[in-house]
Amino acid sequence: MSETYTLADLRQAFDTDESPTVLPLVHPGEILREEFMVPLGLSAGAVAKALDLPRSRIERIVKEEIGISTDSALRLARLFRTSHQFWTNLQASFESESLLAEIGPDLERIEPLPEQAQAA
Repeated sequence: MSETYTLADLRQAFDTDESPTVLPLVHPGEILREEFMVPLGLSAGAVAKALDLPRSRIERIVKEEIGISTDSALRLARLFRTSHQFWTNLQASFESESLLAEIGPDLERIEPLPEQAQAA
């Protein structure tokens, strides 16, 4: 029979003095801005034009006001020769970690089903 772990247990499982420092959450807009647009000298307007999107959408993404939609992810992937999963994974990671910080105590109160119930 396996043990049941809480979210706190999982978060602390590798938390030792030798563990690296946990980095703060990074919004996908920061990655777009700092790793793609700045090095390539691209403005929000230039990216928006290349993607056939409103400039305001790109501006709001890089200002970290909104996330990257699947539509934007597909377009960014084409423009920057990445996979669309790169962008959607950045967004999903940011959203889930942000939400985990917010609702973690609520999740702790959910009692996991016994393993036998999961197989049914």
